[in-house]
Amino acid sequence: MSTAVASAVDSASVDAFLGGRFEALQPKTGHHRAGLEAIFIAAAIEPGFAGTVVDLGAGVGVAGMAIAARCKHATVALVERNPEAVALARAALTRPANRGFASRISIVMADVTAPEADRAAAGLGRAAADALVMNPPFHAAEEGTASPDLPRADAHVLADAGIDPWLRAAASALRPDGRLVVIFRADRLDALLAALAGRFGGVAILPIYPRAHSDAHRVLIGARKGSRAPARLLPPLTLHPEAASTYLPEAEQILRHGAGLAEVNPAWLLT
Repeated sequence: MSTAVASAVDSASVDAFLGGRFEALQPKTGHHRAGLEAIFIAAAIEPGFAGTVVDLGAGVGVAGMAIAARCKHATVALVERNPEAVALARAALTRPANRGFASRISIVMADVTAPEADRAAAGLGRAAADALVMNPPFHAAEEGTASPDLPRADAHVLADAGIDPWLRAAASALRPDGRLVVIFRADRLDALLAALAGRFGGVAILPIYPRAHSDAHRVLIGARKGSRAPARLLPPLTLHPEAASTYLPEAEQILRHGAGLAEVNPAWLLT
């Protein structure tokens, strides 16, 4: 372990999720810090799921650990290229709070955008996953939103090729009819749908609104590899009351108590 990576682990904060059901290690500064988006994509996998889930571009592993904590029969592979994030995920799995599921999580150090042969050599084989979740960078390179801090920019800004390499990697890693879950910016839904076309079908679109009278700021997408089923627009999920920063009961159940998305939005059961 390099000096920089060891320092990142030593100085990390310990953050509890799902009301203390698991703990993650995260850099205090200089990196993207996981939160709401990671928990929502984890909640899209029902508690009774039994199979292999890949968390693609896992960062420090929050989404994957949330899945393992909630889904007692799932095995999870965290796929991440950043050495510091990988070290933090490894260290988190040694914490007592995570003892109940740590043996069901593996870590693959691989670049999502690398050729398939390189990903396979790193440990992410073709058709290895029954389900795959991802929280890809939200911003396009041309938007000029990159942070001067490279790890933070890496987590927030897509490369010039956009979202397409992520969907290509997801299609490669999933078995036929495997399930995909993606959270993305609502105002870039068109780019995401274009990248899904020809690879995934049965697309379910769940808008996430900060407040009832705001525009949606995120979309949660479910899809099936190779499906020809039509797309569906699901009832939305709203996070906050109009004049408060507290969470509405449905969001609170997911974020604090580990509820599955289908428990608060039954239309998700059909994905």
